Amino acid sequence: MKRPLVYPKSSEDDKELKQLIKFYNETLGFCPNSIKTMHIRPRIAYAFIEMNKAVMENKGRVTSSLKRMIGYISSYAAGCRYCQAHTIRAAERYGAEKDRLENIVDYKTHTSFSEPERAALDFALASSTIPNGVNDEITENLRKYWDEGEIVEIMGVIALFGFLNRWNDSVGTEIESGAIESGERYLKKTGWTPGKHRY
Repeated sequence: MKRPLVYPKSSEDDKELKQLIKFYNETLGFCPNSIKTMHIRPRIAYAFIEMNKAVMENKGRVTSSLKRMIGYISSYAAGCRYCQAHTIRAAERYGAEKDRLENIVDYKTHTSFSEPERAALDFALASSTIPNGVNDEITENLRKYWDEGEIVEIMGVIALFGFLNRWNDSVGTEIESGAIESGERYLKKTGWTPGKHRY
């Protein structure tokens, strides 16, 4: 793309949005351009932020860093480089170790991932492919390690990133420098580049 489909809106004049942006300052260290683009229709931005808060709230054993790695695998399957960089950055900010960040695409065999994590990430990968690849083997393995509430949390992350992957790849959201930094630091072995998200 030669330019984003629509440009992000400045949030300087919206006090309510500024309050909601605090969530992203904790998660990423900056407000994503995707939120600023959604804010062209403020109710979409507000609704999305509330959904994001609900999905990322921890009620069981699905940790904040694992949720971000689930988001990464979903985005990897969908091919959204914008969300790949954001999720790897957020996983780091929520405590994922460097070894796990650098080897996320090898989660099936890399020793830094546990069997419960592999089950969750397998589910994320299968859920994010088109056509959907979830089958009995994947669901039985997921149920072996996670209770129903935790599965709902995992599915919430996958569905949230399904929305974001389509939003950001279709809009061509310009990627922020902090996200580029994290993508280049941890995703080199995957061949990650900002792709169409850098202008």
